[in-house]
Amino acid sequence: MKRSFSSRYKHRVLSTINKAEEADYISKGFDVFIMTLILLNVFVVITETVESIYSEYKAIFYYFEIFTITVFSIEYVVRIWACTLIEKYRHPVFGRIKYMFSMEALIDLLAILPFYLPLFFAIDARFVRVLRLFRLMRVFKLGRYSVAFQLIVSAVSKRKEELLITLTLLIIMLILASSLMYYIEHEVQPDTFTSIPATMWWAIATLTTVGYGDVYPVTALGKLLASTIAILGIGVFALPTGIIATSFERELSERDKNKKAARQNENK
Repeated sequence: MKRSFSSRYKHRVLSTINKAEEADYISKGFDVFIMTLILLNVFVVITETVESIYSEYKAIFYYFEIFTITVFSIEYVVRIWACTLIEKYRHPVFGRIKYMFSMEALIDLLAILPFYLPLFFAIDARFVRVLRLFRLMRVFKLGRYSVAFQLIVSAVSKRKEELLITLTLLIIMLILASSLMYYIEHEVQPDTFTSIPATMWWAIATLTTVGYGDVYPVTALGKLLASTIAILGIGVFALPTGIIATSFERELSERDKNKKAARQNENK
């Protein structure tokens, strides 16, 4: 009987901390609380960089961080404790270890790790500042509660092969453009186009059609190449956008079909 009660209690906890069902108002309340806390954390990380605000409200920022870390740490531990109810994490030891290396658990860990590391290890102050930026990882926790975020992730993951092909094409174009421009412009501008890796900065700015203007060709052949690369860049960068947009539209359509089918089953 005790074991049965423990199992029911664990199931109730897991259903509360996971994405809420329609009629589960306790779980919905928890979702709203966590999402609000995540967004407030992002706001705090940004606001702390304003020296005048940080110096005046330093104590408030500190206690808010303590509160946040407490909540997220408890959530992390509870998820590890309750994950054995999920079939693929069923084993009480290896199941929990497997869960700890899952993407969502790693995101949860990265959200709290920057706070604990300086407490146990002597870390350079500059590295501590970098670690504090990792608090922005908490925004990825929204993916657990946001349907839109989950749809985007699903859309990208289902088209990863096509996206990998476009990435390969971009890398090839980057190397070719940098190499050609280096050999065309190096003799005329040896201090600007010093090497192929240095020329890659120009290639990236041109392919993305940003064109900062700090590095540019002066020869006729160099200008012709730059114009060609800029035009090609528009098309190449449109490819992944189109792939993701099409996949996202399909995900939305599939979700709507599933919702419609679920409503029809309920009405039967």
